[in-house]
Amino acid sequence: MKINQIYNENLFDGIDKIDNNSVDLILADPPYGLGKDYGNDSDKIDSDKYLQWSESWLNLVLPKLKKTGSLYIFLTWRFSPEVFCFLKRKMIMLNEIIWDRKVPSMGGSTRRFSSVHDTVGFFAKTKNYYFDIDSVRIPYDAETKKARSRSIFVGQKWLEVGYNPKDVWSVSRLHRIHSERVEHPTQKPLEVVSRMILASCPKGGLVLDPFMGSGTTAVSAKQNNRNYIGFELNPAYCQIAEQRLSMPTCGKLELPSRRLENPITLFCGDENFR
Repeated sequence: MKINQIYNENLFDGIDKIDNNSVDLILADPPYGLGKDYGNDSDKIDSDKYLQWSESWLNLVLPKLKKTGSLYIFLTWRFSPEVFCFLKRKMIMLNEIIWDRKVPSMGGSTRRFSSVHDTVGFFAKTKNYYFDIDSVRIPYDAETKKARSRSIFVGQKWLEVGYNPKDVWSVSRLHRIHSERVEHPTQKPLEVVSRMILASCPKGGLVLDPFMGSGTTAVSAKQNNRNYIGFELNPAYCQIAEQRLSMPTCGKLELPSRRLENPITLFCGDENFR
């Protein structure tokens, strides 16, 4: 199966074409079982069937990982406990990451607390998993460096290269005003996906995304000198992803508070895809 391709087919039909022990990173953003419209009925199943389906596709993709490979899986809090328990029987759980979507403080339920986050599980196949923390360190600001100006801090690597990101990632969800936004109901920000790819896939490595959606994983992999392969059921999303991949770059996205080793390059989208 060719790499650096998004295949417009069901994961269950295509996954056997990928060799076992060939993938460095699985980055999965499956339907959440909340009834979203992805142009098909893939997200419109009851809770029991959703959990059975989740176990089925995970059993298919996990053998594709190398011994040094790892998995990030986006989930809703409604199903993450069950899916995490299943995965912990097969892998080493490293983190539960909370993606704080920075939802504005308005609206929401009046019968419970408003949900403003996604849950991400980070798992490794073995204890020898690949992880490059230096590629995603967050630089200290000038005030912090100045406060650590005493002689005992001079020359300290941690002060110069920055600190390890914590397990709560506050990154805004994509709104219509964001240039990377396309027509997909649950598109993930490049900043979130790129942190995962930079930390957990070596340069030249292979990232598998079983649910490509609008192609954010592929875009990030291409920008950061990684290879990708994935599946997407909806032909319209495949077309959007291919358009994003073929567009010329329009500059570098520098994020002073979260600057990555390699600045993220954003692709210009036309008005129909914002």
